Amino acid sequence: MNVDRSAVLVLRVFLVLLFGVLVVFQTLSLPGQFRHMAEENPHDASLRWPATIVAAFLVLCVQVVVVAIWKLLSMVQEDRIFSEASFTWVNAILGAIGAAWVVLGCIFVLVGFNADDPGPIMLLLLVLVGVTVVGLLMIVMRALLRQATTLRTDLDGVI
Repeated sequence: MNVDRSAVLVLRVFLVLLFGVLVVFQTLSLPGQFRHMAEENPHDASLRWPATIVAAFLVLCVQVVVVAIWKLLSMVQEDRIFSEASFTWVNAILGAIGAAWVVLGCIFVLVGFNADDPGPIMLLLLVLVGVTVVGLLMIVMRALLRQATTLRTDLDGVI
């Protein structure tokens, strides 16, 4: 059990670190980067705010996932992971992944119709496929959690 507690503690430390880095990106780095790009390329200055908003939204999706993982870790520590309450947080993760996927899909289509270089299209395709795989993996994990929760409920009823 000590390994589990240690792993949870280390994971929590890195979740806090990740969340902090995401806040810095969301509030300072990304807006500053898009401001700098608008100054350097005035012809693309009209994309500054849409790009900032989309990037901040995608970071927000990751932040939702981090918070949901934190809550699920709390449920693991309290031995409540196999309960209906855990599905709220798993569904929050799926919702964030789905929202990010839709936004990335729209960006992929927009860039695909306007790009003269295949590099950005391929990079977006890679990210979109990666997000798709993570989303589908979460759907499978939710189904496994559902089965385990049902088995736990049945076992608790027998005992």
